[in-house]
Amino acid sequence: MANAIRFTATGAPDVLQLHTVSEQAPGSGEVWLEQEAVGVNYLDASQRKGAVPVALPSGLGLEGAGRVAAVGAGVSNVRVGDRVAYATGPLGGYASARLFPAERLVKIPDELSFEDAAAVLFKGITAQYLLKATYPVGPGTTMLLYGVAGGLGEIMVPWAKHLGATVIGVVSKQASVDKARASGCDEVLVFDAETLAADVVRITEGRKVDVVYDPIGRVSFQASLDSLRPRGLMVSFGAQTGAPAAVEMATLNAKGSLFLTRPSLAAHTATTAEYQERAQDVLAAVAACIITPQIRARYALADAAQAHADLESGRSSGAIILKP
Repeated sequence: MANAIRFTATGAPDVLQLHTVSEQAPGSGEVWLEQEAVGVNYLDASQRKGAVPVALPSGLGLEGAGRVAAVGAGVSNVRVGDRVAYATGPLGGYASARLFPAERLVKIPDELSFEDAAAVLFKGITAQYLLKATYPVGPGTTMLLYGVAGGLGEIMVPWAKHLGATVIGVVSKQASVDKARASGCDEVLVFDAETLAADVVRITEGRKVDVVYDPIGRVSFQASLDSLRPRGLMVSFGAQTGAPAAVEMATLNAKGSLFLTRPSLAAHTATTAEYQERAQDVLAAVAACIITPQIRARYALADAAQAHADLESGRSSGAIILKP
């Protein structure tokens, strides 16, 4: 038997309920995975609340790590006993064991713990495509990044610095400034929608930034646009405060022929080859100490609702994992 978190209606964290499920024999192309650690991401909370719709009833979670316990027909890329992790669907990561498509598993090195793998892969692949595909960051790039004290920020900042960028970080409160500076930010701003763009103009001596990475959404969107240089790129990849309002095309023109994109992990890992390539780049960055998994909080699987409550309230800042 295994345990899994399920929810039948969207809402507050307490919609997440622990259920007992039977072990299943893997079908063609599948494995039965016994999990040692499960990653918690803000996308999970968005799905639970209904901001990102999923078909109900449903499991939850897109990131985990463990050992292959059984393989189905046609599986050749992994064997029983292999240490593996994943960072894509299908949903159902909040579980002690589960079925999973073999081709979406990533073998992890012995030097990387299950906990670290579960904490870094989803956020690491997100950072990888944002920094290397959405906007190719390099020497001379000046970027504005929100949430630099959070789990994704702790990966993106050092990776961007390694690539040669100047990073202006944004945090939600003064207490996070020192943590953001320690991660490598060149400048740190405490978010204020009324003053942020002016602060960026001051810091950059009028040049503004090449790219803005904004997972906040509605309350930050205008300030983000106003922080961009002509022909700069606005990357809106989250909606923690709700989806941004619709943008008139003329607005992008008036602000300097700006570019605007709304990327997703799914679109950047649509093929197995692309997914595995990005995952291997993340593991290589960990091995080279460019990025370091940093787990800020651990919860029992049964306490998934509390993990969500702490994530959304800001009581847990950084990578969170569940222990089955």
